Amino acid sequence: MRVPAIRGIIDRRLLINYRVDPEVLAKVCPSPFRPQLVNGHGVAGICLIRLKKIRPRLFPGWMGISSENAAHRIAVEWDTPEGIQTGVYIPRRDTSSLLNSLAGGRLFPGVHHRAKFGVKEDDKNFELRMQSLDDTTKVEVKAQIADDLPENSIFSSLTDCSTFFEEGSLGYSPAHAESQYDGLRLKTFNWEVTPLTVSHVESSYFSDLEHFPSGSLTFDNALLMQGIDHEWKSCESI
Repeated sequence: MRVPAIRGIIDRRLLINYRVDPEVLAKVCPSPFRPQLVNGHGVAGICLIRLKKIRPRLFPGWMGISSENAAHRIAVEWDTPEGIQTGVYIPRRDTSSLLNSLAGGRLFPGVHHRAKFGVKEDDKNFELRMQSLDDTTKVEVKAQIADDLPENSIFSSLTDCSTFFEEGSLGYSPAHAESQYDGLRLKTFNWEVTPLTVSHVESSYFSDLEHFPSGSLTFDNALLMQGIDHEWKSCESI
């Protein structure tokens, strides 16, 4: 059984993005996924998202719940009978919500791990920390509002970067069943991004030298989204 479409507000979303050696990235993408390339580079990163008023679509907003969440993401593509599909593979999801962790992979797609979050932010500055309760995953980010993307970004403009991530709305993450991936599509009713300057970023997932050898990935850019009305809808598992 799966909950129907879920409605809510993305109160704050940080997308911290790396450019990655495609051959290295291909080794961490399970079949049927392969890296989606931008100017010859793979793209991966961290999504740090605070959700509010999350509830089944037909329920009123006051019944919704709030949570802090983290997702490690890889931009991917795969073959379908209709042609090449693009989206994201999400090897790891973490959440502050007990409900999300209990229902994830059961009532709605994707296994979610419990984590503790620390957040300090104002209109221009963002400092977030996440530590999973199983002590396997840690994230730290410090970022500030910026005027544009870094000059060395693989994206030629903020518009191109924004479009790339908006089009990657379909995500697949590990289910409870082995070698099965649950699908979840994000539909936004207003989409707007602001560039960020990142003064510090640390991820235990991307710092794992066994999977990401030294020099195989480099910080590329970061984006901020706020006040985004949206829906999540489950898709057929792979």
